[in-house]
Amino acid sequence: MSGSTASPARLESDRDGAGRRLAFHGALDAAGAARLWSEAQRAARGARPLILDLAGLTALDTAGAVLLLRLEREAGRAEWRGLPQGPLQALVERTRTALDQPQPKPAPALPFLGRVGEAAWDWGQGMLRQVIFFGEALVGTAGTLRRPWRLRLSEVLRHLDEAGLRAFGLTALLGFLIGLILAFQSSIPMRQFGAEIFIPNLVGISLLRELGPLMAAVILSGRTGSAYAAELGTMTVNEEIDALRIMGIDPIAWLVLPRLLAAMLVMPVLALVMNLSGLLGMGTVMATLGFPPVAVINQLQNWVRLKDLIGGLSKAALFGLAIGLVGCRAGLGAGRGPRAVGDAATAAVVGGIISIVLLDGVCAILFFRLGW
Repeated sequence: MSGSTASPARLESDRDGAGRRLAFHGALDAAGAARLWSEAQRAARGARPLILDLAGLTALDTAGAVLLLRLEREAGRAEWRGLPQGPLQALVERTRTALDQPQPKPAPALPFLGRVGEAAWDWGQGMLRQVIFFGEALVGTAGTLRRPWRLRLSEVLRHLDEAGLRAFGLTALLGFLIGLILAFQSSIPMRQFGAEIFIPNLVGISLLRELGPLMAAVILSGRTGSAYAAELGTMTVNEEIDALRIMGIDPIAWLVLPRLLAAMLVMPVLALVMNLSGLLGMGTVMATLGFPPVAVINQLQNWVRLKDLIGGLSKAALFGLAIGLVGCRAGLGAGRGPRAVGDAATAAVVGGIISIVLLDGVCAILFFRLGW
């Protein structure tokens, strides 16, 4: 900027023969150009020729020069008066040169196959990072087994409390409602055949083998997986993870393993709470249909096997491991910026749910082959 900025910019517009004269006074800086921009454009529109009288200017910066050059282009041609030679003239010429430079063209859009290939490449890179993180977790686990004192039991207990005890209420409520809804919906078709007595068989096997572990895993993914990602993502954004590595502390053993162990231990318990509360909800519906608790218990004893419970709890432990891995990986892989933590928590929830659904499908095929 050149000159003084004591007086604000003013614009005078009048006729000058066949054209129009725009006289600028004061400091045509960024604030002045913004204030006079619309008025100057309206006055310059259609003027042939346009006269820019700059004798009254006390200051000019790049924003003011852009305004003058835009007015010149708006009119088609302009006559410049009163612009002194020297710094102001050089500023206008530099601005004109910058405006005349060709703008970079946006990159052409990829064809359909190119977009598919790019998406496949990104997916493959994400899967590779997941495999690498899983390998790092295995190495860290092996190192902790050789040196057990590296595992912080206080952190394991803290995460057991946050992921398990504090989720019991929500898990029990959701399980009771799931059992209630399943029993009600099952009673509608079974009533046509007089088979309401078999409702405990259907609900019990469904809860123990599938719905109990799956719904408990969804709760753990929404509550705990996102919490893992948010905590570790905040540490990553604040460069605390880098600080641990500089101090020679392995973040896997220090931060990840306690969370993974807590998720694996708490998931079978949450699944068991979900199963028991779901059976209680089913028993409530059976009582309203006129069946005594003894009849319901007999049906469950005759049809539900111990292997159903063991299979469901085994899947629950596997789901817990997957949710912990996805949540910790999302947190440690968080980027920089204000959205990094939110994006990491979202990725943890979405990735956790997808992983448990895929694992549930694999377990279903495996149990079918094993005759379970």
